[in-house]
Amino acid sequence: MIAVIDYDAGNLRSVQKALAFLGEESEITRDYKEILAADKVILPGVGAFGESMEHLKKYGLDPVIREVVAKGTPFLGICLGLQLLFEGSEESSGVEGLHILEGKIQRIPDQEGLKIPHIGWNSLKLHREGRLFEGVSEGAFVYFVHSYYLKAADEGIVRASTEYGTKIHASVEQGNVFACQFHPEKSSGVGLMMLSNFARIK
Repeated sequence: MIAVIDYDAGNLRSVQKALAFLGEESEITRDYKEILAADKVILPGVGAFGESMEHLKKYGLDPVIREVVAKGTPFLGICLGLQLLFEGSEESSGVEGLHILEGKIQRIPDQEGLKIPHIGWNSLKLHREGRLFEGVSEGAFVYFVHSYYLKAADEGIVRASTEYGTKIHASVEQGNVFACQFHPEKSSGVGLMMLSNFARIK
């Protein structure tokens, strides 16, 4: 079973629907024991960094996320779920992230002709044979909705990047932790392939 963590963020149902389409059983939950017992865990989300960290703490989910990661359960952060795994975000100054991975979340720089938030399809440059990207072609297009982006401290964990006014670290992998700034559940067949790859990770 795949646990989809419920912390009052948007976009949980679309992740669950994509998993159901792939024939994967999932549960939207904030129950500590269910999350710990799950075969895989996903932290999706659309929303504000500070408010979302507040909700994770309110529901006591920050320690269970750390415990899941520490015990080696495959873990996937999506969009805001990627950002929360890092140290903090320019969106919410002074708010500590989960600090599971090293890096900062920064605002996409203003540039003439560039709309922020970044909403739409961008192509990926793939790096270092990420396990989520098995069977995915170089230059594949995926769907983004965000105003802030990841600059990872260690580029060695970056498995995909894209360009939107700046270089965006679009996906990372470190041990059992995976994360995407884009939405695989909204990225058509390419995104479904990534979710299927995640579901097969042992």
